[in-house]
Amino acid sequence: MTVTRITETVEIDLDKEMWRCCRCHAEIYSARDSYLKGCLVYERPADEIYGPPIPLKQGSEAISYAPDPDFMRVVEFYCPSCGTTITVQYLPPGHPIVMEIQLDIDKLKEKATPGK
Repeated sequence: MTVTRITETVEIDLDKEMWRCCRCHAEIYSARDSYLKGCLVYERPADEIYGPPIPLKQGSEAISYAPDPDFMRVVEFYCPSCGTTITVQYLPPGHPIVMEIQLDIDKLKEKATPGK
């Protein structure tokens, strides 16, 4: 079995041509496509991450470090087997999910084959 680690959280099994979780080694999706398609997806409200607004002084307006939901959304991707966070994308509302990685699987297989 030839496994190549691609990021901190995903690797490719070149024999099966499958993305795998680095933590539990569960197969996520075909390596010839985006691993994001096989992940569990959660669009998290930004205020859930950054917390509620913080009052500065009595009577003054509270501030928040959360991005404005009219301009930014937070999309989290998890391993469907163990729940490890695979990646997080900050995207404008309505913008499609970004395909982060596209690899030449045939070239990776060629490099992994001994004697070539």
